[in-house]
Amino acid sequence: MTPDELRAEVAKIGWWHSIDLGHGIVTPGRTNLPDKIDYIGLPHDLTGRSVLDVGAWDGFFSFEAERRGAQRVMAVDSFCWNGPGWGTKAGFDLARRSLGSTVEDRELEVVDLSPDTVGVFDVVLFLGVLYHLPDPFRALQSIASVTGSHLILETHVDLRFCPYPAIRFYPSGQLSGDPTNFWGPNPAAIEAMLRWVGFRRVERVARRKVRRPKLVGGRRFRPKHWIRWLRRFEPTMMVFHAWR
Repeated sequence: MTPDELRAEVAKIGWWHSIDLGHGIVTPGRTNLPDKIDYIGLPHDLTGRSVLDVGAWDGFFSFEAERRGAQRVMAVDSFCWNGPGWGTKAGFDLARRSLGSTVEDRELEVVDLSPDTVGVFDVVLFLGVLYHLPDPFRALQSIASVTGSHLILETHVDLRFCPYPAIRFYPSGQLSGDPTNFWGPNPAAIEAMLRWVGFRRVERVARRKVRRPKLVGGRRFRPKHWIRWLRRFEPTMMVFHAWR
């Protein structure tokens, strides 16, 4: 495929991930993925390891794991590869073909993951998926069953003011107008669930920073101390690493 032909194919697809396909061609995704690599704490060297990317969509993290030396990488998705009018597998397939990648793919729901269906992997990526699932506990049980060593989990969190495990339910698209945003567990709940499904060690690695509003003229808004204190508990995205 020539660069011009590749550009034409890229233009036909609605992309979520920005992926460098070479020849100066980068897919027009909607997320800043180079920053997210550092934010999630993806190991720089994955040489000889196996990686499972759950909720892969266009496959950016699958291909990045392969680029970092992973011996075997499998991308798993179902929902985003079959989104009516908004999600397909076309981006993943085109990127894999263009990159000459050997990343495997399986179309499965999270709750259908098991050692029998996909095997067990050294590293499992579970990024931005958990809070979209009707049964998060069952999902974590499935994820634990295929994690041989290290899980990297990113999820939406809420109720951060609560010191004990708690989960908020968002009915009818209450969170960002998306009816598939079901849950806002607090960090204590994430840690407790991960330990319950079999992870021995759990660490909070990162929290997405909340953008602060600015006034006209570029002067930063300086809230009262109590407002700054409340912002510590705003819903946000967080990353957890867990080890078997």
